[in-house]
Amino acid sequence: MDDRYKRALETVAKINEAGSDRIAEAMGEIAPDFHRLIMSFAYGDINSRPQLDLKSREIATIAALTAMGNARPQLEAHIIGGLNTGLTREEIVEIIMQMAVYAGVPAALNGLMAARKAFQVHDDEKKTSQPRG
Repeated sequence: MDDRYKRALETVAKINEAGSDRIAEAMGEIAPDFHRLIMSFAYGDINSRPQLDLKSREIATIAALTAMGNARPQLEAHIIGGLNTGLTREEIVEIIMQMAVYAGVPAALNGLMAARKAFQVHDDEKKTSQPRG
């Protein structure tokens, strides 16, 4: 395993490891090398840089994906990543609402619907990962 990919796995484990695993599984059927390339660049080269903490990077990513308006699965994954790196639901909602000013109300509405789904997925994942007593 090369250093970039190792850094990528360490970084994504702090953000949204379950989401990355789902992408790896899906890509394994059609383009197994693509996941490794994405991971190595996005998480091994960029997100692992020390100039911004992961929470700040997730703020930027949520804002950008909301503004793009055409990357809902990735937005949902990064909303979960935002929660995992210390953002609150209220902060995430504010980030998305802020995008109404710059990307338009439809983009913000779509982002809020993505947040609704991501919050539910996050809650469900927490329920299934907790040890039963």
